[in-house]
Amino acid sequence: MGAQPVPEHCRVTGKVHERVSAVDGNTYAVGFEMRMPKNWNGRFLHQGNGGIDGSVRDALGATGGGPLTHALAQGFAVLSSDGGHSGGAPFFGIDPQARLDYGYQAVGKLTPMAKQAIELTYGKTPDRSYFAGCSNGGRHAMVAAARYFNDYDGILAGAPGYNLPLAATANLAGAREYAKVATVSPVTNSTELATAVTNTERALVASRVLAKCDALDLASDGLVQDVDACQKVFNLADDVPTCSGARDGTCLTTDQKTVLKTIFDGPKTSDGKLIYSSFPYDTGFGASGVPAWEYVAAMDRDSGALGFIWQIPPANPVGFSGVNYALNTDIDALYANLFSSNGTYTESAMSFMTPPDPTNMQGLRNRGGKVMVYHGVGDPIFSVNDSETWYKGVLRNTGDNFARFYRVPGMGHCAGGPATDQFDMLTRLVDWVERGKEPDAIVASARGVGNAGGVNTEVPTDWAADRTRPLCPYPKVAHYKGKGSLEVASSFVCRPPHAGPRPDSDHHR
Repeated sequence: MGAQPVPEHCRVTGKVHERVSAVDGNTYAVGFEMRMPKNWNGRFLHQGNGGIDGSVRDALGATGGGPLTHALAQGFAVLSSDGGHSGGAPFFGIDPQARLDYGYQAVGKLTPMAKQAIELTYGKTPDRSYFAGCSNGGRHAMVAAARYFNDYDGILAGAPGYNLPLAATANLAGAREYAKVATVSPVTNSTELATAVTNTERALVASRVLAKCDALDLASDGLVQDVDACQKVFNLADDVPTCSGARDGTCLTTDQKTVLKTIFDGPKTSDGKLIYSSFPYDTGFGASGVPAWEYVAAMDRDSGALGFIWQIPPANPVGFSGVNYALNTDIDALYANLFSSNGTYTESAMSFMTPPDPTNMQGLRNRGGKVMVYHGVGDPIFSVNDSETWYKGVLRNTGDNFARFYRVPGMGHCAGGPATDQFDMLTRLVDWVERGKEPDAIVASARGVGNAGGVNTEVPTDWAADRTRPLCPYPKVAHYKGKGSLEVASSFVCRPPHAGPRPDSDHHR
Protein backbone atom coordinates (compact mmCIF):
# COMPACT_ATOMS: atom_id res chain seq x y z
CA MET A 1 0.00 0.00 0.00
CA GLY A 2 1.47 3.32 -1.05
CA ALA A 3 5.10 3.96 -1.93
CA GLN A 4 6.48 2.80 1.40
CA PRO A 5 7.00 -0.88 2.17
CA VAL A 6 5.44 -2.51 5.19
CA PRO A 7 8.03 -2.45 7.99
CA GLU A 8 8.92 -5.37 10.22
CA HIS A 9 6.08 -5.88 12.65
CA CYS A 10 4.11 -8.34 14.76
CA ARG A 11 0.63 -9.19 13.43
CA VAL A 12 -2.02 -10.32 15.89
CA THR A 13 -5.47 -11.50 14.79
CA GLY A 14 -8.41 -12.64 16.84
CA LYS A 15 -11.96 -12.02 17.95
CA VAL A 16 -13.67 -10.91 21.12
CA HIS A 17 -17.19 -11.15 22.54
CA GLU A 18 -18.14 -14.25 20.56
CA ARG A 19 -21.81 -15.19 21.02
CA VAL A 20 -24.77 -16.89 19.43
CA SER A 21 -27.68 -14.61 18.58
CA ALA A 22 -31.01 -15.39 20.24
CA VAL A 23 -32.73 -13.61 17.33
CA ASP A 24 -31.29 -15.17 14.17
CA GLY A 25 -29.27 -18.08 15.62
CA ASN A 26 -26.03 -16.99 13.95
CA THR A 27 -22.65 -16.74 15.64
CA TYR A 28 -21.18 -13.25 16.00
CA ALA A 29 -17.91 -11.81 17.29
CA VAL A 30 -15.85 -8.67 16.87
CA GLY A 31 -12.95 -9.70 14.65
CA PHE A 32 -9.74 -7.66 14.61
CA GLU A 33 -6.17 -7.39 13.43
CA MET A 34 -3.34 -5.52 15.12
CA ARG A 35 0.01 -4.72 13.57
CA MET A 36 2.70 -3.59 15.97
CA PRO A 37 5.97 -2.42 14.38
CA LYS A 38 9.38 -3.34 15.68
CA ASN A 39 10.34 0.34 15.62
CA TRP A 40 7.33 1.71 17.49
CA ASN A 41 6.88 5.47 17.73
CA GLY A 42 4.73 5.32 20.87
CA ARG A 43 1.48 5.96 19.00
CA PHE A 44 -1.70 3.93 18.45
CA LEU A 45 -4.03 4.35 15.48
CA HIS A 46 -7.50 2.81 15.26
CA GLN A 47 -8.31 2.35 11.57
CA GLY A 48 -11.97 2.84 10.67
CA ASN A 49 -13.03 0.80 7.66
CA GLY A 50 -15.70 1.52 5.06
CA GLY A 51 -19.04 0.27 3.77
CA ILE A 52 -20.96 -1.95 6.15
CA ASP A 53 -17.72 -3.47 7.46
CA GLY A 54 -17.82 -7.27 7.65
CA SER A 55 -14.15 -7.92 6.94
CA VAL A 56 -10.90 -7.16 8.74
CA ARG A 57 -8.84 -5.08 6.36
CA ASP A 58 -5.06 -4.87 6.55
CA ALA A 59 -4.19 -2.74 9.57
CA LEU A 60 -1.91 -0.28 7.78
CA GLY A 61 -3.61 3.03 8.57
CA ALA A 62 -3.46 4.55 5.09
CA THR A 63 -5.39 7.78 4.51
CA GLY A 64 -5.97 10.08 1.53
CA GLY A 65 -6.33 9.13 -2.13
CA GLY A 66 -3.47 6.96 -3.41
CA PRO A 67 -1.48 7.27 -0.15
CA LEU A 68 2.29 7.50 -0.39
CA THR A 69 2.66 6.46 3.22
CA HIS A 70 0.67 4.83 5.98
CA ALA A 71 0.62 4.88 9.75
CA LEU A 72 2.34 1.50 10.15
CA ALA A 73 5.27 2.71 8.02
CA GLN A 74 5.49 5.77 10.26
CA GLY A 75 5.78 3.59 13.37
CA PHE A 76 2.20 3.51 14.67
CA ALA A 77 0.65 0.39 16.15
CA VAL A 78 -2.52 -0.04 14.06
CA LEU A 79 -5.84 -1.75 14.79
CA SER A 80 -8.45 -2.81 12.22
CA SER A 81 -11.76 -4.63 12.77
CA ASP A 82 -14.80 -6.10 11.02
CA GLY A 83 -17.28 -4.02 13.01
CA GLY A 84 -18.71 -7.02 14.82
CA HIS A 85 -19.88 -9.25 11.97
CA SER A 86 -18.44 -11.32 9.14
CA GLY A 87 -19.36 -11.03 5.47
CA GLY A 88 -20.49 -8.22 3.22
CA ALA A 89 -24.24 -8.88 3.36
CA PRO A 90 -26.49 -6.60 5.45
CA PHE A 91 -28.40 -9.49 7.05
CA PHE A 92 -26.40 -9.11 10.28
CA GLY A 93 -28.80 -6.26 11.00
CA ILE A 94 -31.44 -8.81 11.96
CA ASP A 95 -29.45 -9.28 15.19
CA PRO A 96 -29.94 -6.29 17.51
CA GLN A 97 -26.50 -6.49 19.12
CA ALA A 98 -24.75 -6.73 15.74
CA ARG A 99 -26.42 -3.44 14.83
CA LEU A 100 -25.03 -1.81 17.96
CA ASP A 101 -21.54 -3.24 17.42
CA TYR A 102 -21.51 -1.93 13.85
CA GLY A 103 -22.78 1.45 14.98
CA TYR A 104 -20.41 2.13 17.85
CA GLN A 105 -19.88 -0.63 20.38
CA ALA A 106 -17.18 -2.56 18.49
CA VAL A 107 -14.94 0.49 18.85
CA GLY A 108 -15.62 0.64 22.58
CA LYS A 109 -14.92 -3.07 23.00
CA LEU A 110 -11.69 -3.13 21.00
CA THR A 111 -9.93 -0.01 22.21
CA PRO A 112 -9.12 -1.25 25.76
CA MET A 113 -7.99 -4.60 24.32
CA ALA A 114 -5.73 -2.88 21.78
CA LYS A 115 -4.10 -0.71 24.40
CA GLN A 116 -3.55 -3.72 26.64
CA ALA A 117 -1.92 -5.58 23.76
CA ILE A 118 0.35 -2.61 23.16
CA GLU A 119 1.33 -2.54 26.84
CA LEU A 120 2.09 -6.26 26.81
CA THR A 121 4.20 -5.86 23.68
CA TYR A 122 6.13 -2.69 24.43
CA GLY A 123 5.95 -2.46 28.21
CA LYS A 124 3.83 0.69 28.24
CA THR A 125 0.54 2.04 26.99
CA PRO A 126 0.47 4.41 23.98
CA ASP A 127 1.76 7.93 24.52
CA ARG A 128 -0.90 9.19 22.08
CA SER A 129 -3.91 7.55 20.44
CA TYR A 130 -5.53 8.43 17.11
CA PHE A 131 -8.53 7.35 15.05
CA ALA A 132 -8.64 7.71 11.26
CA GLY A 133 -10.94 6.56 8.49
CA CYS A 134 -12.95 7.62 5.45
CA SER A 135 -16.61 7.09 4.51
CA ASN A 136 -18.10 4.76 7.13
CA GLY A 137 -14.61 4.85 8.63
CA GLY A 138 -15.04 8.62 8.88
CA ARG A 139 -18.35 8.01 10.62
CA HIS A 140 -16.62 5.66 13.05
CA ALA A 141 -14.06 8.41 13.69
CA MET A 142 -16.77 11.00 14.40
CA VAL A 143 -18.60 8.60 16.71
CA ALA A 144 -15.35 7.84 18.54
CA ALA A 145 -14.73 11.57 18.99
CA ALA A 146 -18.14 11.94 20.64
CA ARG A 147 -18.56 8.65 22.54
CA TYR A 148 -14.99 7.63 23.37
CA PHE A 149 -13.20 10.96 23.61
CA ASN A 150 -11.24 9.87 26.68
CA ASP A 151 -9.56 7.17 24.59
CA TYR A 152 -8.29 9.34 21.72
CA ASP A 153 -6.12 12.42 21.30
CA GLY A 154 -6.62 13.03 17.58
CA ILE A 155 -9.40 12.25 15.11
CA LEU A 156 -9.02 12.26 11.32
CA ALA A 157 -12.35 11.84 9.50
CA GLY A 158 -12.65 11.71 5.72
CA ALA A 159 -16.04 12.10 4.02
CA PRO A 160 -17.70 11.26 7.34
CA GLY A 161 -21.09 9.66 6.74
CA TYR A 162 -22.15 10.51 10.26
CA ASN A 163 -25.74 10.75 8.98
CA LEU A 164 -25.36 7.54 7.00
CA PRO A 165 -28.98 6.29 7.29
CA LEU A 166 -30.27 9.67 6.09
CA ALA A 167 -27.83 9.73 3.18
CA ALA A 168 -28.91 6.24 2.11
CA THR A 169 -32.57 7.20 2.29
CA ALA A 170 -31.92 10.30 0.21
CA ASN A 171 -30.03 8.17 -2.31
CA LEU A 172 -33.07 5.92 -2.67
CA ALA A 173 -35.25 8.99 -3.16
CA GLY A 174 -32.77 10.16 -5.79
CA ALA A 175 -33.09 6.83 -7.60
CA ARG A 176 -36.86 7.40 -7.75
CA GLU A 177 -36.19 10.75 -9.37
CA TYR A 178 -33.80 9.26 -11.91
CA ALA A 179 -36.35 6.55 -12.75
CA LYS A 180 -38.70 9.29 -13.95
CA VAL A 181 -36.36 10.17 -16.83
CA ALA A 182 -34.80 6.78 -17.58
CA THR A 183 -35.32 5.77 -21.20
CA VAL A 184 -36.41 2.30 -20.05
CA SER A 185 -39.67 1.97 -18.14
CA PRO A 186 -40.32 0.36 -15.79
CA VAL A 187 -36.76 0.31 -14.46
CA THR A 188 -35.71 -3.16 -13.32
CA ASN A 189 -31.94 -2.77 -12.75
CA SER A 190 -29.18 -0.20 -12.26
CA THR A 191 -28.08 -0.35 -15.90
CA GLU A 192 -31.54 0.77 -16.99
CA LEU A 193 -31.56 3.45 -14.28
CA ALA A 194 -28.27 4.76 -15.67
CA THR A 195 -30.09 5.84 -18.86
CA ALA A 196 -31.60 8.69 -16.82
CA VAL A 197 -28.47 10.84 -17.14
CA THR A 198 -25.69 9.24 -19.17
CA ASN A 199 -21.97 9.61 -18.62
CA THR A 200 -21.84 11.98 -21.58
CA GLU A 201 -24.59 14.12 -20.10
CA ARG A 202 -22.88 14.19 -16.73
CA ALA A 203 -19.68 15.32 -18.39
CA LEU A 204 -21.67 18.06 -20.11
CA VAL A 205 -22.96 19.38 -16.78
CA ALA A 206 -19.47 19.23 -15.27
CA SER A 207 -18.03 21.15 -18.22
CA ARG A 208 -20.65 23.87 -17.84
CA VAL A 209 -19.94 24.17 -14.12
CA LEU A 210 -16.27 24.56 -14.98
CA ALA A 211 -16.98 27.16 -17.65
CA LYS A 212 -19.04 29.23 -15.23
CA CYS A 213 -16.94 28.85 -12.09
CA ASP A 214 -13.34 28.06 -13.00
CA ALA A 215 -12.05 31.65 -12.98
CA LEU A 216 -13.73 32.61 -9.68
CA ASP A 217 -10.44 31.82 -7.92
CA LEU A 218 -8.59 34.05 -10.43
CA ALA A 219 -7.13 31.08 -12.34
CA SER A 220 -8.63 29.13 -15.25
CA ASP A 221 -7.00 25.86 -14.33
CA GLY A 222 -9.67 23.16 -14.45
CA LEU A 223 -10.50 23.39 -10.74
CA VAL A 224 -13.39 25.17 -9.03
CA GLN A 225 -11.83 26.35 -5.78
CA ASP A 226 -14.42 28.93 -4.77
CA VAL A 227 -17.18 26.44 -4.08
CA ASP A 228 -19.64 28.83 -2.46
CA ALA A 229 -19.33 31.50 -5.15
CA CYS A 230 -19.95 28.83 -7.77
CA GLN A 231 -23.26 27.84 -6.19
CA LYS A 232 -24.38 31.47 -6.45
CA VAL A 233 -23.52 31.99 -10.11
CA PHE A 234 -24.18 28.58 -11.70
CA ASN A 235 -27.74 28.02 -12.86
CA LEU A 236 -28.59 24.55 -14.13
CA ALA A 237 -31.62 25.80 -16.05
CA ASP A 238 -29.73 28.51 -17.94
CA ASP A 239 -26.13 27.34 -18.10
CA VAL A 240 -26.72 23.87 -19.54
CA PRO A 241 -28.36 23.76 -23.01
CA THR A 242 -31.96 22.54 -23.07
CA CYS A 243 -32.81 19.93 -25.67
CA SER A 244 -35.14 21.12 -28.42
CA GLY A 245 -35.15 17.66 -29.97
CA ALA A 246 -33.80 14.24 -29.12
CA ARG A 247 -31.18 13.70 -26.43
CA ASP A 248 -27.74 13.53 -28.04
CA GLY A 249 -25.35 14.35 -25.20
CA THR A 250 -25.13 18.06 -25.99
CA CYS A 251 -28.16 19.08 -23.92
CA LEU A 252 -30.52 18.06 -21.13
CA THR A 253 -34.28 17.83 -21.35
CA THR A 254 -36.40 20.02 -19.11
CA ASP A 255 -37.42 16.92 -17.16
CA GLN A 256 -33.79 15.90 -16.66
CA LYS A 257 -33.00 19.34 -15.29
CA THR A 258 -35.95 19.14 -12.91
CA VAL A 259 -34.74 15.78 -11.62
CA LEU A 260 -31.14 16.94 -11.22
CA LYS A 261 -32.19 20.08 -9.39
CA THR A 262 -34.20 17.96 -6.96
CA ILE A 263 -31.20 15.72 -6.32
CA PHE A 264 -28.73 18.60 -5.91
CA ASP A 265 -31.14 20.50 -3.67
CA GLY A 266 -31.66 17.30 -1.68
CA PRO A 267 -34.76 15.07 -1.87
CA LYS A 268 -37.52 15.80 0.62
CA THR A 269 -40.32 13.92 2.32
CA SER A 270 -43.87 14.47 1.10
CA ASP A 271 -44.35 17.19 3.72
CA GLY A 272 -41.27 19.09 2.53
CA LYS A 273 -38.70 17.96 5.11
CA LEU A 274 -35.14 17.71 3.78
CA ILE A 275 -34.12 14.08 4.19
CA TYR A 276 -30.36 14.56 4.28
CA SER A 277 -28.49 17.46 2.65
CA SER A 278 -28.04 19.48 -0.50
CA PHE A 279 -25.05 18.82 -2.76
CA PRO A 280 -22.85 21.45 -4.46
CA TYR A 281 -22.35 21.68 -8.21
CA ASP A 282 -18.78 20.60 -8.93
CA THR A 283 -16.66 19.27 -11.77
CA GLY A 284 -16.62 15.91 -9.99
CA PHE A 285 -20.18 15.30 -11.18
CA GLY A 286 -18.71 14.00 -14.43
CA ALA A 287 -16.41 11.49 -12.71
CA SER A 288 -16.82 7.75 -13.16
CA GLY A 289 -17.61 7.06 -9.51
CA VAL A 290 -20.85 9.04 -9.52
CA PRO A 291 -23.04 6.52 -11.39
CA ALA A 292 -21.76 3.72 -9.16
CA TRP A 293 -23.10 5.52 -6.11
CA GLU A 294 -26.27 7.04 -7.51
CA TYR A 295 -27.43 4.06 -9.58
CA VAL A 296 -25.77 0.84 -8.44
CA ALA A 297 -25.41 1.56 -4.72
CA ALA A 298 -28.97 2.86 -4.44
CA MET A 299 -30.36 -0.44 -5.71
CA ASP A 300 -27.88 -2.70 -3.95
CA ARG A 301 -25.97 -1.42 -0.94
CA ASP A 302 -28.31 1.30 0.32
CA SER A 303 -31.51 -0.67 -0.14
CA GLY A 304 -30.06 -3.64 1.74
CA ALA A 305 -28.68 -1.50 4.55
CA LEU A 306 -31.98 0.30 4.97
CA GLY A 307 -33.98 -2.91 4.84
CA PHE A 308 -31.94 -4.95 7.29
CA ILE A 309 -29.67 -2.72 9.40
CA TRP A 310 -31.78 0.38 9.98
CA GLN A 311 -35.45 -0.56 9.74
CA ILE A 312 -37.53 -1.85 12.66
CA PRO A 313 -38.45 -4.60 12.18
CA PRO A 314 -35.97 -5.58 9.47
CA ALA A 315 -37.16 -6.78 6.08
CA ASN A 316 -37.66 -10.46 5.32
CA PRO A 317 -34.53 -11.80 3.59
CA VAL A 318 -36.58 -14.45 1.75
CA GLY A 319 -37.22 -13.09 -1.73
CA PHE A 320 -35.80 -9.67 -0.89
CA SER A 321 -35.21 -7.53 -3.99
CA GLY A 322 -32.95 -4.53 -3.61
CA VAL A 323 -34.30 -2.98 -6.81
CA ASN A 324 -37.91 -3.36 -5.73
CA TYR A 325 -37.11 -2.06 -2.25
CA ALA A 326 -35.26 0.94 -3.66
CA LEU A 327 -37.91 1.96 -6.16
CA ASN A 328 -41.15 1.07 -4.37
CA THR A 329 -40.78 1.31 -0.59
CA ASP A 330 -42.48 4.39 0.83
CA ILE A 331 -39.80 7.04 1.45
CA ASP A 332 -41.78 8.80 4.18
CA ALA A 333 -42.09 5.52 6.07
CA LEU A 334 -38.39 4.72 5.61
CA TYR A 335 -37.42 8.14 6.92
CA ALA A 336 -39.72 8.00 9.96
CA ASN A 337 -38.57 4.48 10.83
CA LEU A 338 -34.96 5.63 11.17
CA PHE A 339 -35.97 7.32 14.43
CA SER A 340 -38.00 4.42 15.86
CA SER A 341 -37.20 1.63 18.33
CA ASN A 342 -38.99 -1.23 20.07
CA GLY A 343 -38.46 -3.86 22.75
CA THR A 344 -36.12 -5.93 20.57
CA TYR A 345 -34.32 -3.15 18.72
CA THR A 346 -33.91 -0.76 21.61
CA GLU A 347 -31.93 1.90 19.75
CA SER A 348 -33.07 3.61 16.58
CA ALA A 349 -30.83 3.76 13.52
CA MET A 350 -30.15 7.42 14.15
CA SER A 351 -29.22 6.61 17.74
CA PHE A 352 -26.70 3.83 17.17
CA MET A 353 -25.23 5.11 13.89
CA THR A 354 -24.57 8.75 14.70
CA PRO A 355 -22.70 10.74 17.35
CA PRO A 356 -25.12 11.48 20.22
CA ASP A 357 -24.74 15.22 19.63
CA PRO A 358 -22.44 15.71 16.60
CA THR A 359 -21.64 19.38 17.13
CA ASN A 360 -20.99 19.07 20.87
CA MET A 361 -17.43 17.81 21.22
CA GLN A 362 -16.67 19.42 24.55
CA GLY A 363 -15.25 16.18 25.91
CA LEU A 364 -12.60 15.87 23.22
CA ARG A 365 -11.79 19.56 23.26
CA ASN A 366 -11.53 19.79 27.04
CA ARG A 367 -8.92 17.05 27.18
CA GLY A 368 -6.86 18.76 24.48
CA GLY A 369 -7.94 16.50 21.63
CA LYS A 370 -8.09 17.64 17.99
CA VAL A 371 -10.25 16.69 15.02
CA MET A 372 -9.58 17.21 11.32
CA VAL A 373 -12.19 16.52 8.65
CA TYR A 374 -11.71 16.43 4.87
CA HIS A 375 -14.39 15.94 2.23
CA GLY A 376 -14.49 15.85 -1.57
CA VAL A 377 -16.68 18.55 -3.09
CA GLY A 378 -17.70 16.09 -5.81
CA ASP A 379 -18.70 13.34 -3.36
CA PRO A 380 -22.03 11.95 -4.66
CA ILE A 381 -23.14 9.94 -1.61
CA PHE A 382 -22.06 11.90 1.48
CA SER A 383 -22.37 15.61 0.88
CA VAL A 384 -19.59 18.04 1.67
CA ASN A 385 -22.42 20.41 2.61
CA ASP A 386 -23.33 18.09 5.49
CA SER A 387 -19.74 18.24 6.77
CA GLU A 388 -19.84 22.02 6.40
CA THR A 389 -23.05 22.13 8.44
CA TRP A 390 -21.38 20.00 11.10
CA TYR A 391 -18.34 22.26 11.23
CA LYS A 392 -20.42 25.42 11.55
CA GLY A 393 -22.31 23.76 14.39
CA VAL A 394 -19.06 22.80 16.11
CA LEU A 395 -17.84 26.40 15.90
CA ARG A 396 -21.11 27.51 17.43
CA ASN A 397 -21.43 24.86 20.14
CA THR A 398 -17.88 23.80 20.96
CA GLY A 399 -15.36 26.32 19.64
CA ASP A 400 -12.73 26.59 16.92
CA ASN A 401 -9.50 25.84 18.77
CA PHE A 402 -9.59 22.08 18.22
CA ALA A 403 -11.31 21.42 14.85
CA ARG A 404 -10.45 22.01 11.18
CA PHE A 405 -12.44 21.25 8.03
CA TYR A 406 -11.03 20.95 4.51
CA ARG A 407 -12.92 20.77 1.22
CA VAL A 408 -11.20 19.00 -1.68
CA PRO A 409 -12.47 20.47 -4.99
CA GLY A 410 -13.24 17.92 -7.70
CA MET A 411 -12.65 14.91 -5.44
CA GLY A 412 -15.28 12.20 -5.29
CA HIS A 413 -15.97 9.82 -2.42
CA CYS A 414 -12.69 9.66 -0.43
CA ALA A 415 -10.58 9.76 -3.61
CA GLY A 416 -10.63 10.18 -7.38
CA GLY A 417 -12.23 12.69 -9.70
CA PRO A 418 -10.50 15.64 -11.38
CA ALA A 419 -8.72 16.57 -8.17
CA THR A 420 -5.53 16.84 -6.18
CA ASP A 421 -6.50 13.99 -3.87
CA GLN A 422 -3.12 12.83 -2.52
CA PHE A 423 -2.21 14.31 0.86
CA ASP A 424 -0.97 13.41 4.33
CA MET A 425 -3.24 14.87 6.99
CA LEU A 426 -2.25 12.40 9.68
CA THR A 427 1.19 13.98 10.06
CA ARG A 428 -0.40 17.42 10.40
CA LEU A 429 -2.82 16.08 12.99
CA VAL A 430 0.06 14.63 15.01
CA ASP A 431 1.91 17.95 14.83
CA TRP A 432 -1.19 19.73 16.12
CA VAL A 433 -1.90 17.28 18.95
CA GLU A 434 1.66 16.82 20.14
CA ARG A 435 3.43 20.06 19.24
CA GLY A 436 0.62 22.59 19.21
CA LYS A 437 1.34 23.43 15.57
CA GLU A 438 -2.02 24.45 14.13
CA PRO A 439 -2.65 23.14 10.61
CA ASP A 440 -3.29 25.72 7.93
CA ALA A 441 -3.05 24.97 4.21
CA ILE A 442 -2.16 21.36 3.39
CA VAL A 443 -0.46 20.67 0.09
CA ALA A 444 -2.22 18.05 -2.03
CA SER A 445 -1.00 16.46 -5.26
CA ALA A 446 -2.63 15.09 -8.38
CA ARG A 447 -1.96 11.44 -9.15
CA GLY A 448 -1.00 11.60 -12.80
CA VAL A 449 1.01 9.14 -14.84
CA GLY A 450 3.79 7.52 -12.83
CA ASN A 451 2.43 8.38 -9.38
CA ALA A 452 3.90 6.08 -6.76
CA GLY A 453 0.66 5.90 -4.79
CA GLY A 454 -1.44 4.82 -7.78
CA VAL A 455 -2.58 6.69 -10.87
CA ASN A 456 -5.90 8.54 -10.86
CA THR A 457 -7.13 8.13 -14.43
CA GLU A 458 -9.44 11.12 -14.05
CA VAL A 459 -6.64 13.64 -13.73
CA PRO A 460 -7.14 15.86 -16.83
CA THR A 461 -4.54 15.37 -19.53
CA ASP A 462 -3.71 19.09 -19.63
CA TRP A 463 -2.63 19.09 -15.97
CA ALA A 464 0.92 18.40 -14.92
CA ALA A 465 1.05 14.82 -13.65
CA ASP A 466 2.27 16.09 -10.28
CA ARG A 467 0.15 19.25 -9.99
CA THR A 468 -0.15 20.53 -6.42
CA ARG A 469 -2.71 22.73 -4.71
CA PRO A 470 -3.23 23.99 -1.17
CA LEU A 471 -6.21 22.51 0.64
CA CYS A 472 -7.48 25.43 2.67
CA PRO A 473 -9.06 25.28 6.11
CA TYR A 474 -12.73 26.25 5.79
CA PRO A 475 -13.93 28.86 5.03
CA LYS A 476 -10.75 29.97 3.25
CA VAL A 477 -10.42 29.41 -0.50
CA ALA A 478 -7.31 28.91 -2.64
CA HIS A 479 -6.83 31.94 -4.91
CA TYR A 480 -4.20 32.41 -7.59
CA LYS A 481 -1.61 35.02 -6.64
CA GLY A 482 -1.59 36.43 -10.17
CA LYS A 483 1.81 35.10 -11.15
CA GLY A 484 3.64 31.81 -11.14
CA SER A 485 2.93 28.38 -12.56
CA LEU A 486 -0.62 27.09 -12.39
CA GLU A 487 0.81 23.66 -11.60
CA VAL A 488 2.29 24.42 -8.18
CA ALA A 489 0.67 25.14 -4.83
CA SER A 490 3.06 28.00 -4.10
CA SER A 491 1.29 30.10 -6.77
CA PHE A 492 -1.89 30.05 -4.65
CA VAL A 493 -2.82 31.49 -1.29
CA CYS A 494 -5.68 30.68 1.09
CA ARG A 495 -7.95 33.69 1.47
CA PRO A 496 -11.44 34.40 2.78
CA PRO A 497 -14.11 33.33 0.27
CA HIS A 498 -15.11 35.54 -2.64
CA ALA A 499 -18.27 37.46 -1.85
CA GLY A 500 -19.77 36.84 -5.30
CA PRO A 501 -23.11 38.19 -6.49
CA ARG A 502 -26.14 38.16 -4.25
CA PRO A 503 -27.83 34.74 -4.26
CA ASP A 504 -31.36 34.34 -5.50
CA SER A 505 -33.85 31.49 -5.40
CA ASP A 506 -32.69 30.09 -8.74
CA HIS A 507 -28.93 30.20 -8.13
CA HIS A 508 -28.47 29.48 -4.46
CA ARG A 509 -28.73 25.95 -3.13
